[in-house]
Amino acid sequence: MSSMDIRTIPTSTPTPTPTLNAHPSTHTHPHHSASHDYSRNPMLVYWEMTQACGLACRHCRAEAVSTPHPDELTYEEGKNLLRQIAAFDKPTPHLVFTGGDPLRRTDLFPLLDYARSLGINVSITPSATSDLTIDVMAKLKDHGIDSFGLSLDGSNAARHEAVRGVEGCFDWTIAAAKAAASLGVPIQINTLVAEETVDDIPAIYELLKTFPVMRWSLFFLIEVGRGKVLQPISSERGEQLMNWIYDQSKIAPFAVATTEAPSYRRVALSRMREAGMVAAEIERTPVYRGFGIRDGHGIMFISNQGDICPAGFLPLAMGNVRTDQLQDVYRNAPMFQALHNPNGFKGKCGRCEYRALCGGSRARAFAATGDPLASDPFCYYEPAAS
Repeated sequence: MSSMDIRTIPTSTPTPTPTLNAHPSTHTHPHHSASHDYSRNPMLVYWEMTQACGLACRHCRAEAVSTPHPDELTYEEGKNLLRQIAAFDKPTPHLVFTGGDPLRRTDLFPLLDYARSLGINVSITPSATSDLTIDVMAKLKDHGIDSFGLSLDGSNAARHEAVRGVEGCFDWTIAAAKAAASLGVPIQINTLVAEETVDDIPAIYELLKTFPVMRWSLFFLIEVGRGKVLQPISSERGEQLMNWIYDQSKIAPFAVATTEAPSYRRVALSRMREAGMVAAEIERTPVYRGFGIRDGHGIMFISNQGDICPAGFLPLAMGNVRTDQLQDVYRNAPMFQALHNPNGFKGKCGRCEYRALCGGSRARAFAATGDPLASDPFCYYEPAAS
């Protein structure tokens, strides 16, 4: 079954839509194409340019520190990585500069220029520190950056800084978001979903409606890195929140998406079918563009030291850009091949009728069980008996 052929996905028992009470992922997705073969070519490549960062976020995947790792990729090795990305079939994967804080790379602008010379579209997720001035953002725009990604984990300074760990970063984040809008550069806001933040989600939504945002992505906690100190929400609460997200996506002045919550696609598809939408209408919706994409399938991640991983939250090195070719690893490494095929997933993810368009969070399965092919423990849905 093609991951895009929603006509062949059986209509399941409608997902209940509980009323959400008062206690309810950086990049621009390129236009989705049903003909895109994610087993051959990723849509998005994340490059963790450095571990260096001025923040101390409680849920940091990278366990970022104040100084770069002595073995991070050099400028010439970074150029080699960019050439490997450009070698994929067209359309060329979209590249996201991430970290740590990419602004801590002294060669950021030459690398950005080189990527653009190779025809690679680039977005960036800088840390909201005092370094992220409107002048720096204007320079990034002048050098061809496509969009900014910023994190906002609270509706006020106290809530946000309790997660981010540095006083002042709430104001820096809001200022950067407004600066991006004034520069005309699209911006994505990423918000953590955990027990510590979930009751504040509606207030964050109301705040975001007050200034231009391209996309709001709600990132459902994966317990890796420093994220192990935070608490994920329950699967029942997650189902409620995903229905709330779908409701807001119908009326929000910006796109609303999820990160590491691919089961949202099931919720959205069920809700669209309940509303009587036919396949052609569903295929025109923003959520459809993410169908089939998951950790290691449409996504790949390069660490600051060159390790090739399925995703930033799935830190299993399948090779290294210093010695291996991205294209070969993505297409042929056994783990990548396993991640390309949802029919081989274990437990309920492997028998679920939504496995092609969802597939579960492979990162969460790995964090919970040590097996990236296991079931996603967060999913509330029970597949029909086979």
